Amino acid sequence: MDGRKRPRDDKGGSDGIAGPRGERDTVAVDAGSVLRKVRAMVASMRSDTSAQKTLADLGVVGVHEVAELTINDVLDRIEELLCGVASTVLAGEGFSYAVPSRAAGNQEYIPELDRIVLRAKAGIRQFASVASVRKATIMTRVLQLIYDVVRKGIHVTKRDLFYTDVKLFVKQGETDDILDDVAATLGSTRTSLHVVASDKGIVVGRVQFRDDGDLIDCTRMGVGGKAIPPFIDKITDIASDAEFILLVEKEAAFMRIAEDRFYNKYRCIVITAKGQPDVATRLFLKKLKTQLKIPVLGLVDSDPFGLKILSVYMSGSKNMSYDSAHLTTPDIKWLGVRPSDLNRYKIPEQCRLPMEPGDIKTGQEMLKEDFIKANPAWVKVRVCFRLSRYTRHPNTFFFSHTPVGIGNDGCNQGKGRDTGSL
Repeated sequence: MDGRKRPRDDKGGSDGIAGPRGERDTVAVDAGSVLRKVRAMVASMRSDTSAQKTLADLGVVGVHEVAELTINDVLDRIEELLCGVASTVLAGEGFSYAVPSRAAGNQEYIPELDRIVLRAKAGIRQFASVASVRKATIMTRVLQLIYDVVRKGIHVTKRDLFYTDVKLFVKQGETDDILDDVAATLGSTRTSLHVVASDKGIVVGRVQFRDDGDLIDCTRMGVGGKAIPPFIDKITDIASDAEFILLVEKEAAFMRIAEDRFYNKYRCIVITAKGQPDVATRLFLKKLKTQLKIPVLGLVDSDPFGLKILSVYMSGSKNMSYDSAHLTTPDIKWLGVRPSDLNRYKIPEQCRLPMEPGDIKTGQEMLKEDFIKANPAWVKVRVCFRLSRYTRHPNTFFFSHTPVGIGNDGCNQGKGRDTGSL
């Protein structure tokens, strides 16, 4: 706590929560209830000494997973792969790669681990085939570039990789896709290949750490927060007195919370990936939860896209299911925003938008997913409105009331995926 008194609002008190007395009372009751349950979870997490279950513990076979590799391991695997290709060419069998299939039909949901994994099924990418010659060529070039980067001990962004040979790659989307193929083929995490995405996620709040030796204090990062570095392996000496991590979908909500110094009133760490989560933010979130042993509370929009983003953090994305063991953070509690919250906290009508066709389509597609079916409580949620990006009444805007999005939509039921209200 910084000890400073907050200015009194014309419509409220000095507790930093604006609005009528009845609304402030509801917020105070909800916040107290959340904190009690959060503290109980912290005690439970820190007393639990059991190791996290793995696919091997469950006896699951026929699954393709990758591992974090050393520089020498990456170089060895690239050399082995290309020597194998050279051998087949010399034997007159042609130039080809056996690449794990990352198609949607080759994904499997493991309910005991609450994450998506990639089945061990591969396709042959032949240089002599018109259908695959371009991908085989790009894959060979990407392997060469990665080998040089790793051998030199440096890192590059995906954008840097693309600009190395624009004439061949043409579109960055192609190199990004091939990069995932290379990682899956080598059995390596993407970060072990020393290719990272540009900064996207940001963090603020009660946490300190060293970034490649430099001390970072996230309570002194202003409203904008600290960019989450892409080199997660260089983050060390994490220290925090936070009671929970607040995972926020939108940057606008993040900035509102940071501006209020919310983390001083409720000891927490606030993180956002500004929408769809990137790899660095997902790795950073997992690292914080694992080392600090504190719960993660998710604050996302009250629409299907909000729940989809939350599911990526928890269960992983199909595009990178081969690395779900390192990228997923299970047991994130869905704090809000829920459909019932919109009326409960008197969100103005001008802050609500009706569901659009894209929202409805996304919701219908999610209902078909195994990780949604595994938790019937999620199916019960009727998402009817979503929040707009801004409001004409910032003093009563929902995001200035967090963490109070505690609805009663029945989402605290079921096993495996406990995203229930606190």
